Amino acid sequence: MTSSALDAVPRAPQRRVGLTLALLAFAQLIISIDYNIVYVALPEIGSALNFSEQTLQWVISAYAVTFGGFLLLGGRACDLFGPRRIFVLGLALYGMSSLLGGLASSPQVLIASRALQGIGGAFLFPATLTLVSTSFAEGAERNRAFSVWGAAGGSGMILGSLLGGLLTQLFGWEAVFFVNVPLAGLALVLAFALIAPDVVGVVKRKFDLAGALVSTVGITAVVVALVQGPESGWTAPVTLFSAAGGIVLLLAFVVIEKNSADPLMPLRLFGNRNLGTGMGVTFLYMATMGTLLYFLTVYFQGVRGYNAFETGLAYLVPMVAIFVGAMFGGRLATRFGMRATMVGSLVVGAIGTVITALSISPEGSYLALVPGMLILGLGQGTGYTLMFGAATVGVDPTEQGVGSGMASTSQQVGGAVGLAILVALANASTDGVTGNAVRAATVDGLRTAILVAAAGIVATVFVAMNFARPKPPAAPTTTEDVELVASA
Repeated sequence: MTSSALDAVPRAPQRRVGLTLALLAFAQLIISIDYNIVYVALPEIGSALNFSEQTLQWVISAYAVTFGGFLLLGGRACDLFGPRRIFVLGLALYGMSSLLGGLASSPQVLIASRALQGIGGAFLFPATLTLVSTSFAEGAERNRAFSVWGAAGGSGMILGSLLGGLLTQLFGWEAVFFVNVPLAGLALVLAFALIAPDVVGVVKRKFDLAGALVSTVGITAVVVALVQGPESGWTAPVTLFSAAGGIVLLLAFVVIEKNSADPLMPLRLFGNRNLGTGMGVTFLYMATMGTLLYFLTVYFQGVRGYNAFETGLAYLVPMVAIFVGAMFGGRLATRFGMRATMVGSLVVGAIGTVITALSISPEGSYLALVPGMLILGLGQGTGYTLMFGAATVGVDPTEQGVGSGMASTSQQVGGAVGLAILVALANASTDGVTGNAVRAATVDGLRTAILVAAAGIVATVFVAMNFARPKPPAAPTTTEDVELVASA
């Protein structure tokens, strides 16, 4: 049997467990905030650096492409070199790229910094997931850890919108990049004090260079096609070339992995019921519930006329609900099981999505949206907390990194696919519409997209039901065991 950097996963002393979890949640908060913080600064960025309408989207896309493309490599790197090393590497890349972005004086430099930032996220995210999975005992302790981690991630995505609007308004667009520098630096310093050093196995594993190159380029090409398709058109040469090239490379990756003695992604992992189901759930979750923030932003700004800061304030209600759902998700999973809680969270999310869709109107009030956003937020927070943990249940500790990378990659691709489909549905209602009818048509399109997302969430419920049921406790086999159980 082979060994790796995770063969002997060191457990933090009890007195440091809380601080370690706080650090991992803080790192997840950094990633989540950065996911949305740049959106509200885009108009100022475009004006200040003379971006064209065609190239401005790459401030977002450059991050999404490299983040999605390098996740599998980042996950396997955790297994081979240790999660603390990759955690530190990811934070260092985040800090450096954020500084470069804030100092950028041309579109090319800013796009390059965003690409580097995405690579940092692709290393940091699976490292954080791996550390949560391996630093806390399976069961109630790990469920609580995922609750805190999920609460930071779920609320951070909305906090990014609020913080982005505030920083841009007070200090200019550069602030949305500079704010990451001290945050990443602080987390990097604390990592050496709080996270136990990686233990390298006696038998070292080989790095699957061919698999790493082919998978990274292949996934990146597919993500480029998904990101560029809505902007350039699905039949545009760049979209078709990227999609075709990515598919060919991914097929080649399967062949390489099948014949590799020490593959980057062992294909037998797809035989793990929880991991396969978890990848399906993360894909569909991000394609549905994960895209709703975009459509609410269009409604707040395009229909209601909110500015960036007002939009951030409007997200405080769902942020509180997401935080509450995430914090209670672990307790619910401990009591009712991961499978039942995951299914329940999706049902709640679907109900909230339908209510939200039916509550938007051209002249509607913000208060009319509150009930739907609260219910939706509870489902979102609980589901986000559990889906990654559920996906890696039963995965060997030496392969937690690549397992996390696989689930994370399906998350990124799912978000890109879902957004492309739902945006096309939403925009179909406004084609050829002008004048006063635009607002009503926009609302009709948004409502259609959100209701289709709700249908997708219902489909995700059936996928989540394939998670393995929790095993019942073993029955006592001796008279002494029976007496012990009875006395308990």
